[in-house]
Amino acid sequence: MSHTSQLLLSDWGVIRAQGADAAAFLHGQLTQDFALLDRGHARLAGFCTAKGRLLATMVGWRQGDDEILLALPAETLAATLKRLSMFVLRAKCKLSDASGEFAVYGLMGVPAADAWTLQRDGQAVQVSLPGAGRALRIQPADAPAPAGAPLSPDDWAFAEAEAGMAWVRGATVEAFVPQMINFEVLGGVSFKKGCYPGQEIVARSQYRGTLKRRLQVFEAASPATVGQEIFHSADPEQPAGVVAGSGSRGGRTLVAAEIKLAALEGGSLHLGSASGPRLDPRPLPYEIPPQE
Repeated sequence: MSHTSQLLLSDWGVIRAQGADAAAFLHGQLTQDFALLDRGHARLAGFCTAKGRLLATMVGWRQGDDEILLALPAETLAATLKRLSMFVLRAKCKLSDASGEFAVYGLMGVPAADAWTLQRDGQAVQVSLPGAGRALRIQPADAPAPAGAPLSPDDWAFAEAEAGMAWVRGATVEAFVPQMINFEVLGGVSFKKGCYPGQEIVARSQYRGTLKRRLQVFEAASPATVGQEIFHSADPEQPAGVVAGSGSRGGRTLVAAEIKLAALEGGSLHLGSASGPRLDPRPLPYEIPPQE
């Protein structure tokens, strides 16, 4: 598991689901298939409201026979744990905050692997992410930091945006249906599994050709913040989108933003207001399938 740079993601945490029904319970609550989850893969997954809006996004994997761990941004963890716990009822599944037991690292420069494949190293796991040579490593909190040069938070955020990927953060809770941040393209939604909260809305968005907003990548002249509104030059009164992720590296700033597709057809997009810093579109590193 060699790599060239690493960053402790101190703004991430871990939820533990333990018990004979852990996989079945999560399967019925999250957007991905946990019933068929093997030990060689992780799952990108979302937790939605009944209206299909994402409350949280996470990565889950089998830590043991009756134990699944979920890594996610810490700012959404407490609310996610509380809401998931409301639905456990008689299921043999105990949910807890295991953040104090684990450290989550972002790695860059690792050997290429298909996204969401998982390698094990004792109690540590390494999950391949979309984007060249990127991975999450989750290891016991008392284990030594992974070898490698220090990586700055801005470099990591830049790479996330460059990969066309964004996580739900506190400022974007309930802002997106999964497809609005290309979640199904990145492997975060199963359309073959049974029901979960919001499933009907998510499926309808997929199959009825109603998607009018998508995650796009832009280059900006100044830094952006998650949750910041984006405006079109021809419509200064109504926001055309919202920043879902952003980072700067080498004097460049990339922004991953959920945006109205119609706003890409002409005019220009700007941060904060119609007269704010301009956003220049950049190609996504993956293809968006045409709507049926």
